[in-house]
Amino acid sequence: MLTPRHADLRTAGRLVVKVGSSSLTTEGGALDLDRLGALVDVIAQRRSQGTQIVLVSSGAIAAGLRPLGLLRRPRDLATQQAAASVGQGALVAAYGLAFAGHDLTVGQVLLTADDVTRRSHYANARRTLDRLLDLGVIPVVNENDTVATHEIRFGDNDRLAALVAHLVHADGLVLLSDVDALYDGPPSRAGTSRIPLVRGPADLHNVKIRGSGTGAGVGTGGMTTKIEAAAIATSAGITTMLTSTQQAAQALGGQDVGTLFSPTGSRRASRLLWLAHASTARGRLILDDGAVAAVVGRRKSLLPAGILAVEGRFSDGDPVNLCDPAGHAVARGLVNYDSTELPGLLGRSTHDLARELGPSYEREVVHRDDLVLLP
Repeated sequence: MLTPRHADLRTAGRLVVKVGSSSLTTEGGALDLDRLGALVDVIAQRRSQGTQIVLVSSGAIAAGLRPLGLLRRPRDLATQQAAASVGQGALVAAYGLAFAGHDLTVGQVLLTADDVTRRSHYANARRTLDRLLDLGVIPVVNENDTVATHEIRFGDNDRLAALVAHLVHADGLVLLSDVDALYDGPPSRAGTSRIPLVRGPADLHNVKIRGSGTGAGVGTGGMTTKIEAAAIATSAGITTMLTSTQQAAQALGGQDVGTLFSPTGSRRASRLLWLAHASTARGRLILDDGAVAAVVGRRKSLLPAGILAVEGRFSDGDPVNLCDPAGHAVARGLVNYDSTELPGLLGRSTHDLARELGPSYEREVVHRDDLVLLP
C-alpha cells in the first residue's frame, strides 16, 4: 500500500535511523558484527546517494555483557552503567571499522535528557549534530547510560530517536527492530494482518499492543515504545517507518514494507518538544484558577501571585509540572527559582518583590518561552 508519504523516505535529504539491541546481538547477547555490518552496508548505500543520516543505536549495554562476564542484562542501574561504559567503546569502534570500509567517518554523540531540556545545552546538541552532518560524518547517537540516573533518562532509544529527528529537522524517521511491522493482533495467530499505514491515533483504537520485545533479552523497548516514538515524530511533522532491520534497505527506499505513520502535526520549537517528551518533572507548582487560565488559555508566563503551593525539591532551571487546584498537570516548564526560595514568594506581585528584595525578583517563575502545555 504505497502512499505519497512513502516518497518522503525515498527522497529525504536527512534521515534518522534507529536500531535496537536485539537487531545487533547474538542469541547469547554479544554484539553480532555480521548483523552490524549488514546494517552499515545499507546506510552507506543511502549515504552515497547524498542523504545525511543520523544513526541512533542501542547496544552499548549488550556489548558490555560478555567482557564483564554477565549472562543477561543487569537490572540494577550501577551495573547497567558499568556495562554501558565498557560496551559503548566497543560498539562505536565496530561502527567506525564497518563504515571505514565505505570511506565514511562516524562521530559518537552521547545524550542525557538533562542535556537537551536546559536552555544552555539543547542548542549545543543541535549545533554539534548539524556540524557533523555538514562535514559528511555519520553521528552515532546513544543515551549516555554511563552517567544517566533514573530521574534523567529518555527511557528508551525509540523516544530518543524521535526527539533527535525533530532536533536535526529530519525528513523521516526509520525505527528498526526484530519486528517487521505493526499487526492487528499477535503475528503468530492465523488471520492476523499487517497494518501498512497509520494515519493517526484513531487507526490504533482497536489494536492490542504487546509491550515487550523479543530476542535475547538485551533491549528495553517494545512495540508500545515504538508507537509512542512514532506519535512524537509524526506530531512534529516527520514521516515515520516501523519495520525490521532485515528490511532496512526497502524501508529507506520508500517501499511498501513495515508500517508507515503519516505526519499528524507540524514542526514546533525543538526545545519544547524535548521538554514535553524527554524531561521528568522534579516538582510541582499548584496554581489557582486564574493562573491556570492565564497559562493554558492565554499562554502567559507564570508569576508568583498565581501559585498556591510548591511540592518537591528542584533547582533553578529544572523542569516542573504546573498543576491546577485539583493536582492535574496542565503544563511543564523550566522554573527560575529553586524549591527553597520559591515558597516565600507565593501570592505576591513581581513589582512588590522587586521593590522589597531587588530587581532580580521581578522575573517570572516560569517564562512562557520555557513552557509547554500537556494533554
